[in-house]
Amino acid sequence: MPDTPASQAVYPQQKSQKAGVGLPIARVVTILSLATACLVDAAVGPYAGKQTGEPALLRTLLERFGSGDLALADRYYCSFMLLALLLAQDTHSCVRKHPRRHSDFRRGRRLGKYDHIIVWRRPARPEWMDEATYQKIPETLELREIHYHVVEPGRRTRSLDIITTLTDAAKYPKEDIAQLYGFRWNAELDIRSIKSALHLDHVRCKSPEMVRREFWTILLGYNLIRTTAAAAALLHGKQPRQISFTATSQYVLAGWSILSNGRIAEEARLPYCLAMLSLIAECEVANRPGRLEPRVIKRRKHRYPLMQKPRAKLRAELRKHCT
Repeated sequence: MPDTPASQAVYPQQKSQKAGVGLPIARVVTILSLATACLVDAAVGPYAGKQTGEPALLRTLLERFGSGDLALADRYYCSFMLLALLLAQDTHSCVRKHPRRHSDFRRGRRLGKYDHIIVWRRPARPEWMDEATYQKIPETLELREIHYHVVEPGRRTRSLDIITTLTDAAKYPKEDIAQLYGFRWNAELDIRSIKSALHLDHVRCKSPEMVRREFWTILLGYNLIRTTAAAAALLHGKQPRQISFTATSQYVLAGWSILSNGRIAEEARLPYCLAMLSLIAECEVANRPGRLEPRVIKRRKHRYPLMQKPRAKLRAELRKHCT
C-alpha cells in the first residue's frame, strides 16, 4: 500500500527496511471453499508484532467453521490448540505435520503401512488463551498420522506427513486422505487469482480505513465472479472449479456495461443472463493432472534499481549533481 504516516501506524513496514524506503504491509488470512472457491471470510492485521501471525488471525475466524466442516491447512497450522478448538466445534482437520514434530510409526495403534493412531498431550497454556478456555481443552487428542510417498516425477515434494482427525481408516483410506490434502493447493491458486487477476497485491488507497474498504470491495467482486461461475456450472452439470475464473470475470464485466446502460428490455434480461451463463459454462479450465512447470518467469522486470534511500534524500542528491 502507499507509504503514508497513517498506514505506517496501522500496518508498519518490515523492521529490516529503512525509514522512507519500505512500504506499509498487511498480513491476510482467508478461509476459502474447496467446492466453489468462494471466500468465506478473511482476517487482516499488521505483518509483524505480537499476536499478528497467521495462526492468531485464523483464531479470529474459527466461528466461521461449522459442524461437519473440514479444514485443510498447511503445516503452519499444525498445533494442538488449533486442532482442539476446531474439534470442539465438530470441525475436522487435515493438516501437514509440522517439521518440529517427530514421527515414530513403531508406536501407536497401527492402521496400515505408515498409517497409525497417535495421542497428543495438551501443552502448557499459551499467553493468548484464558484459563477458562484452557480448562475446556481436552488433555489428550487422538489423531491419525499418515506418511505418503509422492510418486509423480519432477515434484519438489517427495513425501507428505499428514495429521488428521479423520481416524476411521475404513471410511477414510490413506490414499483418499493424501489426495484430499493435495486439493489444498487450490487455495494457493485462488489467492493468486485475487492478487493477480484482481490486482490486490498492491492497494492504492492512502488511509487504513480506505485500505480496508478497497480490500473488502475487491473480495466482494471476487465472490461475485465465483458465484456466477458456480451458477453456470450448476445449470450445466459441471463442477464450479471447472469454470475459468478469468473468462467468467470478462463476461461479468461485459454484462455490467450492457445491463447498466439499459440496452436490454426488462423481459429480455433473464434470457440474456441464461445465455451468458451458458457461454460461461463453455469456458472450462483444461484438465492438467500432475502439471509440471519450472518456477521461473519469462517476462523481464523493469531495469530501474530498487529504492535504497528515502525519496527526499534521493531528490537532494539529484539537485546537488545538477548544479
